Formats: sequence, structure tokens, C-alpha cells
Amino acid sequence: MSIEWYPGHMAKAKRQVIEAMPIIDVVVEVIDARLPLSSANPMLEKLRGVKPCIKVLNKNDLADPLVTKAWVEYFERQDNVRAIPLEAKHRKEAGQVPQLCRRLAPTRGVPGKTLRVMVIGIPNVGKSTLINTLAGKKMARVGDRPAITTCPQQIDLRNGIHLADTPGLLWPDIRNQNNAYRLAVSGAIGESAMDYHDVALFAADYLLKRYAGRLTNRYKIEELPDNATALIEEIGRRRGCLAAGGVVDRQRAAELLLRELRAGLLGRISLEEPGQDVMEALAAGE
Repeated sequence: MSIEWYPGHMAKAKRQVIEAMPIIDVVVEVIDARLPLSSANPMLEKLRGVKPCIKVLNKNDLADPLVTKAWVEYFERQDNVRAIPLEAKHRKEAGQVPQLCRRLAPTRGVPGKTLRVMVIGIPNVGKSTLINTLAGKKMARVGDRPAITTCPQQIDLRNGIHLADTPGLLWPDIRNQNNAYRLAVSGAIGESAMDYHDVALFAADYLLKRYAGRLTNRYKIEELPDNATALIEEIGRRRGCLAAGGVVDRQRAAELLLRELRAGLLGRISLEEPGQDVMEALAAGE
């Protein structure tokens, strides 16, 4: 299965970002700490030019802390980029963002010179949650479905900082299907553009290779199967995902695995590491 998703409002969102960018002082990109590269928008570097950027690695509580540390170091080696891992719903952690914005644009945020910050991110990554936490009230719509924000908003934090909230922005062509599958595993891609069983196979294969112990602990499987299909069937048997005649309902088992992975019930898991995209490209002969 090939995953492709670029609905019409995404093209509109890109135009809105381009139109607003000239007056922006700092760009805040909210990405998923479990898949920082796959959830980052490759168009953003070109769109922001030399403007400073803060990479907010949201959902830090769900990601492998050692891998997250490596990602922070990776991003901060880039020009005009700073990285902060946090949980967007926590006010104290979110408070690091405006503080860093002020340091990156020291001449703004004073009387007569508003500090204008654009908050950008792919759907369902926690962008609206961060904005609501910073504003101290519900300013942006939040949901568990992609594409909740559909029009731009201007939010005055009343501290010399204005936030420009943009619709969740994906890119038009996900050439690396591994990135697409990681996005689907995380919940960033809508159900209509993915097949649960297919995506669960991708997740199961990765977990067997990288986090086998988490599978053993969660599903009480002493001897793990050697392939993703068998793993999903075993999880289905142990969790009662059965159809008539005691046959494993693979769809239900796949949905259960993805739901528990997304909720952090298997522990803190990162879906990619720095340099992984290069290794995958080499393996694919690109």
C-alpha cells in the first residue's frame, strides 16, 4: 500500500504561510518527539529563509529519552535552529517557548515592537495544544483527528508576543514511504488514507527489531514470533481479538496494537533515530 494524503486545504495552508512569513520574527515548528524528522515539514526551511526556528519536540513523554537527546543535538547543529523537548499541555514546560523566542529576537517583544511568532506543524502533532497552553485558555481547536485547524488565527499573548496559528500543514509528496508509515503509526495521517493492518505490520516489524522487550512486557509473550504477521496474530489471540471459529481478527488486533502504541502503553518508544533516513535511502538504492 502507498500512503498519499494532500487534501485541498493543505495547498491553501501553504499559501497562507507564504503570505504571512515576511512579517514573522520567529518560527516555531511543533514536531512529534517520536518521529522528529518524519513529522517535520521539509518545505519549512525554504519558506522561513534565515528566520530563527524553534523545533518543539512535543509528546516527549511518549518518546525514548536517549533518542530524543540525540535529536535535540541533531537539530541544534543546524543554522538558526534551537530544539526543545516538552509536553505541550504542561504550562511550565510550554513556557520555555516564549522565553526562547525573546532570546532569538532580542529587539522585539518590547513596547511598539511586537514579537510575531508563527506556529506551524503537521496535523495532530499538538500545535493547537501548545497554543492553548501558552494562551492560558482555549484559543485553538484540539482533537484526535488530523486537520482540526482549518483557518489562520492571530493570538495576542498580552506579553508583547503575537502568535500566528496556521492550519496543519503536510507536504504534497511523501516520497519516503517509511516516513509515511511512521506518520500513520503516530496517528498523523487520517484513517481514510491508510490501512490499519498494513500500518500495524510496519509498526510490529519495527518493534520486533528495536523494542522487543517492550512487546514481551506488554503482551506477556515469552518467545516472540520472528515476523510481524505472526506477532499481530499472537497479540490478537492473547487479547481476545477473535472472529467466528476462534480465528484471529487481524484488523482488530492491528487496531489494538496501534492504539496502545500511540497511547504509550508499551513504554516510551521512538519510531526513528538521527541518520535513519540516510540508511533507508541507501538500502533503497537512492
